[in-house]
Amino acid sequence: MVSTPDVPAAAPLRFALIGLPGSGKSTVGRQLSRRLQLPFVDSDQVLEQRLGASIRDFFASDGESRFRDLEEQVIDELTRTHQGILATGGGVVLRAANREHLHQRSHVIYLRSTPEEIYRRLRHDQIRPLLQVEDPMQRLRELHAVRDPLYLETAHFVIETGRPSLATLVNMIVMQLELAGLA
Repeated sequence: MVSTPDVPAAAPLRFALIGLPGSGKSTVGRQLSRRLQLPFVDSDQVLEQRLGASIRDFFASDGESRFRDLEEQVIDELTRTHQGILATGGGVVLRAANREHLHQRSHVIYLRSTPEEIYRRLRHDQIRPLLQVEDPMQRLRELHAVRDPLYLETAHFVIETGRPSLATLVNMIVMQLELAGLA
């Protein structure tokens, strides 16, 4: 676990979870919201409601660039209005505006997982569009190489996910937030 020193002091209780697809953002976010008694929202669910389609279908019909445009709008809105826990999509950090909004308007927790850990969790997943490729392990390595520096740039806290239980991960996050005076 690594905590970075530039946690926004005056920010409301807004926490955002970032990380690769399958790192546990939604699952951990739901448990963290229960533990901290804060509302939970998943930006991908908000996007799917607004699109009227699954992200996978939207990717196929309109492409990733159009999806990222809409994601940027949703992240801007949620980082201004939602107080509580926000789980983001794995590619949210690809846009500079998203990184800036997340970092400045919330306390960002990077659930850092290795490509191998993610592959173990997602090897049977048929939903995530970026992993529907011939060699998903290679794709995860590529995603990690590109996105890890962006996640690190955006995060206030880095939690190495490894293999702990969900309860242990949530405890690790709460401990970091308590040490920073945020929980």
